[in-house]
Amino acid sequence: MRGRVVVLAVLGSALLAGCGPGDTEAPAVTTGSAIASSQSSAPPAPRTSVPEPVPVVVLDPGHNGGNAAAPGEVNRKVPAGRGRTKACNTTGTATDAGFAEHAFNFDVANRVSDILTAQGVRVIFTREDNTGVGPCVDERARIGNDSGADAVVSIHADGATTPGARGFHIAHSAPALNEAQGAPAQELARELRADLLAADFPLSTYIGEGGLSPRDDLAGMNLSTRPSVLLECGNMRNPAEAAMMSTPDGRQRYADAIAAGIASYLDL
Repeated sequence: MRGRVVVLAVLGSALLAGCGPGDTEAPAVTTGSAIASSQSSAPPAPRTSVPEPVPVVVLDPGHNGGNAAAPGEVNRKVPAGRGRTKACNTTGTATDAGFAEHAFNFDVANRVSDILTAQGVRVIFTREDNTGVGPCVDERARIGNDSGADAVVSIHADGATTPGARGFHIAHSAPALNEAQGAPAQELARELRADLLAADFPLSTYIGEGGLSPRDDLAGMNLSTRPSVLLECGNMRNPAEAAMMSTPDGRQRYADAIAAGIASYLDL
């Protein structure tokens, strides 16, 4: 706007002065094309880069350390999807030597979180300690849904008493109740399976097929609107697997493989 005022002022002066005898050459007037040319020579404005979205992963360490002392709460019925209800939560299993599944789950989840956080992933837990009660299975699903998680992984260990039962398996909701429970959840399960196998963890000998177990009775999977799976890392009643789960080095091995599978799914 200031440039236009100058042009008009110069034009006005020229008109008033006229071109009478003895006048010198009229003052030069900057034309519109000259202004445009001047403006076009200015350096372009710098582009503002759009930051990449931060991936979000919800880790769900199964059970909780205070569940056994609160039977009234953990036995309360809650929605389980598909028109069913089930107990709010359970106490989980343990090795024959007494190492509790809830402690294993929580420790492995924290190790996975450390790895993923270092890769720029935002990690959300369904429980923040190993001394509380719950949360209920429907609440755990809600946490994953409300966070808009790119992946939800529930970490468990099994307690099968079938002779010789060993190995990991990964459950997902089937038949799928929404799009996320279909191809995305199955891809997440396959990526986890691939990295657990690469780390020399054996497939389950007693449940599922090829380490994958489609289920319609798991509330956390049924109620999820995000890609969600439940990993049974192994059988705590198997002596060899129980021994590995009971050591920090063994739990780190599980965490490394789980984190690698999640990172593969997220294309990190």
